[in-house]
This record gives sequence, structure tokens and C-alpha cells, in this order.
Amino acid sequence: MRRRRPEKREILPDPVYNDVMVAKFVNNLMQRGKKSVAEKIFYDSIKIVEAKTKSDGLEMFKKALESVAPLLEIKAKRIGGATYQVPIEVSERRRYALAMRWIISFAKARNGKSMAEKLSAELVAAINNEGGAIEKRTNTHKMAEANKAFAHFR
Repeated sequence: MRRRRPEKREILPDPVYNDVMVAKFVNNLMQRGKKSVAEKIFYDSIKIVEAKTKSDGLEMFKKALESVAPLLEIKAKRIGGATYQVPIEVSERRRYALAMRWIISFAKARNGKSMAEKLSAELVAAINNEGGAIEKRTNTHKMAEANKAFAHFR
């Protein structure tokens, strides 16, 4: 490694819940720099989740993130001309980054009315251990489990 790694930026917590995770999620949700639109989508979807589950929206959001976050993933590693799929443990930062990315991408792929409704549907599905994001995590874990034999290349 020749160059130094850039330092991690400090993210300010969001204005409503005063939570850094929510702020990161809104940043991931944002397109073309339109943060106010992303915030409106997120807060509306949290309200819908509260209505559906009849419990605290922020708690449900955290629970959904936790259930989607992967523990293992595979990384291609080249050893002597052969490429092995080596299972590695996922760091906490990356776990949540992946979880957010997966939830947002599968929410976008859903068919529904507004993005807020699609996002809330994906969050509720994640809480109930179903939906696209959970499937993605399960597939990632299965791949890591199948390539457990190459774990010694870690």
C-alpha cells in the first residue's frame, strides 16, 4: 500500500431522531444532492412503519438494519494462478453500509406507489425476516458457508 488512507468523515446526527445511523441512511437514500427529498421519504416511511407495526418507528428501523446486516461475505483472492472465493468476516461499518444499500436497492425495485411506501414495505419485510434484502443476506451467508474450505487463505 503506497498511499495513506483518507480519514473517515464525521457524520452529524439527523435533526429529528438525533441519530447518526438515520443520517447515514438518508445520505444513502439521497439522489442528486437532494437531501430534503430524501429526508421526507425516510420520515414518511418511518410513519408508515409505525402505523403498520404499531410500535416505535426508529426501533423498527434499527431492527430491520440489524436483521439485514451480513456477518460473513466472500472476497476473491488470487493465489498461484487460481482465484479462490475466501469467506471473510464483515467489519461493523461495512455490515451496516451493506445493509443500508441492500434495503434501499430492493425498496427501489419494489412496485408500489411512492418511494416512502416502497421503503416502508421493505423495512417491514426485513423486520419479519423476509423480502429481497434478507434474501440477499441469506445468499451471501450461503456462499460464505459453501466456501468455508478456503477460509485458511484469509
